[in-house]
Amino acid sequence: MYFEQFLNKIDVVAKQSLFALDAHLKMAPLERVQYLQNYDYSVHKPKASAVLSLFYPKNNKVHLLLIVRASYPGVHSSQIAFPGGKKEITDKNLQETALRETNEEVGINSATIEIVKQWSDIYIPPSNFMVSSFMGIATRTPEFILQPSEVSAVIELPVTDLLNDALVQNVKMSTSYATDILVPAFVIEDHIVWGATAMILSEIKETLKSVY
Repeated sequence: MYFEQFLNKIDVVAKQSLFALDAHLKMAPLERVQYLQNYDYSVHKPKASAVLSLFYPKNNKVHLLLIVRASYPGVHSSQIAFPGGKKEITDKNLQETALRETNEEVGINSATIEIVKQWSDIYIPPSNFMVSSFMGIATRTPEFILQPSEVSAVIELPVTDLLNDALVQNVKMSTSYATDILVPAFVIEDHIVWGATAMILSEIKETLKSVY
């Protein structure tokens, strides 16, 4: 998809209703489904966090940024994710959290990003985070400066590839709940994208398919 074509309908994307549960369920591991349907997250007092789904041009085609998290002692070590993290007390709101974390992790100036809309929130049981996700647009190809303690690599995903259903597969994995179970995932450049990131990607995919 050409970036100009993408921008021409971005106002329609911004106004599109959220697909929320319908989209999330398509990529949710079975053990996660219970947390999507009428679940009272407040009993866990989840920590607030935010991520950014950043769209930008590369070779005139629209791309979406994903990151490969660095290896560290933690539940999200080495996973594929969107730039983002925990809300700090200095952040005015969660949108600012997403922009700040993106700047810290991959070096993109917040002033070059326009926030278009907010996607549906997702609760992550293993880390007890409530994740707010924002859609942003940069009109120039970013120059990435990675924070090596946080990010080991970036994945520049062509949006045309995201819209291809062949990207979705059932993959055998071990999770915090079970060993060697099949989970729905996006398989991107030999990377397996599953869990909350895949669920957010699913809502993005359904929204873009409905517009483009």
